[in-house]
Amino acid sequence: MEGVKKAAASAAPAEEAPAKPRGQGRFGRVMRSLLVVLVLLGLLGGFAGTLFFLYQRSKGDPPVVKTETPAMADIIRKAVATGSIVPRREVLIKPRVSGILKKLYVVAGQTVKEGDPIADVVIIPDVVALTRAEGQVRSANIALTHAALELKRAKQMQEGGVLSGRELSDRQLDNDIKAAELSAANEALVVAREGAIARSDKNSNTKIRATVAGTVIDVPVIEGASVIESNNFNEGTTVAIVADMTDMIFLGKVDEADVGKIATGMDVSIQIGAVENKTFEGTLEFIASKGKLVEGAIQFEVKAAIKPVQGVVIRAGYSANAGIVLERRNQVLALNEKLVQFDGTKPFVEIKVGPDKFERRDISVGISDGIKIEVKDGVDADTEIKVPSSLPPTAKN
Repeated sequence: MEGVKKAAASAAPAEEAPAKPRGQGRFGRVMRSLLVVLVLLGLLGGFAGTLFFLYQRSKGDPPVVKTETPAMADIIRKAVATGSIVPRREVLIKPRVSGILKKLYVVAGQTVKEGDPIADVVIIPDVVALTRAEGQVRSANIALTHAALELKRAKQMQEGGVLSGRELSDRQLDNDIKAAELSAANEALVVAREGAIARSDKNSNTKIRATVAGTVIDVPVIEGASVIESNNFNEGTTVAIVADMTDMIFLGKVDEADVGKIATGMDVSIQIGAVENKTFEGTLEFIASKGKLVEGAIQFEVKAAIKPVQGVVIRAGYSANAGIVLERRNQVLALNEKLVQFDGTKPFVEIKVGPDKFERRDISVGISDGIKIEVKDGVDADTEIKVPSSLPPTAKN
């Protein structure tokens, strides 16, 4: 019986699960689809936002238009010359005989007067001149001995009454002449040996003396060095250089493009490299008539006197630049020359007429120094002028 019951129970149909409502399954599918769409839209939106952010960042900040206003300034147009500071009078002291420099009496920077000793020279005797001088001494000595004998004989004859007083006087004169010739021959021998005689040290050729008063700016030789005399065939060895340091000039060169614009008497502003923050005034004194080829360009020598400045020491050899004033305008309306644009040959600027709004304005200009340019007409001190975008902005005046 139990087996029959189990078989019947297994043969009975299984109990069915309760069915879900049809509307509830459709709503779930819609919600899932909507969620997928929202996620995709969020991803697309985030991607688009990222692209927009990167684009805006790549564009950078919007350009800021800079402006400047004209201002009153001094404008000076110059021709520039390069050169150095030198003494107006500079004298090279040279020996009058060749020999060995025995002693120096001066050093660079020392002040000397005309005639002060500079150095002593020991002569190296010339064998030919020395031999000739010794021969002249021997000849003069022989002549004097003969004249002395003749004079002695004449005196004896005059005492005997056989010789007139006039003839005795002639013998005396001849003896005196021969004595003078011997003395001269001896002095010539001393000069040939030593270059001077003891009684004329001031006029000695071996004593080198200052020919002008001034400051010794250089002594290019040392004691013991050989020196050569100044003659028609050799300029000689420079023993010392003496200059007047109270009268300095600018010596320089100006390019051929500017030499036609300058004239003597023009004002010159001189800047010395070794003297900072100081400008020296001067006057153009000399312009060379002939130019010289210097590094592929023709340049003309110019000289300008320098006005001394109290308390400032100027030394010879300083490098300097001189601006020769061609034209000057004092306290005129000026602006940065880079702000001026040109339509052909007509100058104009862009002036501000509103926020980020500019218009063209023709102007009339005067002289320029390469940085500032004079404005005669078209703008005033309150006009804001656009800085062209191709130029770096500068500080507003």
